[in-house]
Amino acid sequence: MALATVIAASAPTIVMVEASDVMIGTSETGIFGFTPIPQSANKDKWNPQAPWLIPEGFTQSVVSSETALNIYGNGINDWNDMNTINESGAQAGRYLYRTHEVRCGKPWAVFPRCASYPGGAVSVVDLKTGAASIIAQDPSYQALDGIRWTPWGTILFAEERADGRLFELVLDKNDFTKGVAYDRPAVGRMAHEGIAIGPEGEVYTVDEWRGLSAPCSDGRLPCGGGIYKFRPDSAGDLSKGKLYVLGVSGGQHTGGQHNTGQGEWLGPIDPAQVRESGSAAGGASYQRPEDLEVIGNTLYVAITEGPLDNKGKEFFEGRVLAINLDSMAVTNFVQPGINAPIEKGEPGEADFQTGMDSVDNLAVTPDGKLMIIEDNKPSDIWVADRDHNGDGLADQVWLFASLTDPEAEGTGVYFGKDPKTLFVSVQHSARKDGDATWAITKQ
Repeated sequence: MALATVIAASAPTIVMVEASDVMIGTSETGIFGFTPIPQSANKDKWNPQAPWLIPEGFTQSVVSSETALNIYGNGINDWNDMNTINESGAQAGRYLYRTHEVRCGKPWAVFPRCASYPGGAVSVVDLKTGAASIIAQDPSYQALDGIRWTPWGTILFAEERADGRLFELVLDKNDFTKGVAYDRPAVGRMAHEGIAIGPEGEVYTVDEWRGLSAPCSDGRLPCGGGIYKFRPDSAGDLSKGKLYVLGVSGGQHTGGQHNTGQGEWLGPIDPAQVRESGSAAGGASYQRPEDLEVIGNTLYVAITEGPLDNKGKEFFEGRVLAINLDSMAVTNFVQPGINAPIEKGEPGEADFQTGMDSVDNLAVTPDGKLMIIEDNKPSDIWVADRDHNGDGLADQVWLFASLTDPEAEGTGVYFGKDPKTLFVSVQHSARKDGDATWAITKQ
């Protein structure tokens, strides 16, 4: 693996952090075991050459910076986002594939005038040589986000916009840096972010929509912001199949337990009108579901914002759901104030309290735990223990890393074939052309 700029982490002071009756202790020993860092990173400690505050015994290194590719030029960051590798086949683990989430047509977009917009891109890094190149790009691609290697040897990637598409990239059998992308409308038009694949080839997706506050086109609320399952007619063929939406009944539907209880897959629904047809079928709506992971028989879903009270204020700052795919029980697996601390203030302030805020992307650690990264400043990376006592909640939550870059968020946490190496992207860096993909490696 061609990695540069290796920096050893300084040893943090090991303390116990107590917040909202939640203790952050030492993670279980495992191949990615670690001593949690004591608190979130202070932006005043930002070092662009080593932007991550990480535990003792780990190093951080650049996998690919903008100097290697610089897709958009003119000082515009590449908006590195989600990551995957070729997980199977003769050269498994050699190539890292990434989406780039640039947008056009909005006042805040990096390309407010779409006439000059070169389009979102999927890039590939040869981890053996370090060479980076674009494998897919089109002026119509907007806000490319989720990306996932499939068991049948293709790559799924999708757009995080209101009617976003999901594509399947079929690689050249002789050159894994080349391929052809095909639109897969049967999987559904929605604001895609996370993509997960189940043991029978089913594809799970989410609609990254504020389902409790952003109405449907007909004014209906709640609307969208759902969790979906696509079952292909033939395994590995995403051109035809049926799309279902998660419904939840028999449980709590307000406050902290909003839309938990007994789940079921409702439908099939119309993939061309996912938001409207899913809501009409009785689908559960959440505030910005963003990513998914399947571990064993459980589907985990990151919900970035909490449910709203009668004044429109969040009950809590996001959560992770656990959906048992056998029993279809839907529970809160991680929730600030319950089994994770609540963030208060900002690092450096006298009353600052490290906590979890705006959970975003998920990953499976090599020893089968759930990794969580925040869409927040500072952007923290957490690891959730399993639910050993059967109450639906992770038994412990540990703080693994935190980003010092004052403007950036971390995204795209992902483990490839090397169980000691975590890939993670830095997006919206305060440094000009500062977006990059990093590796955090256990020594």
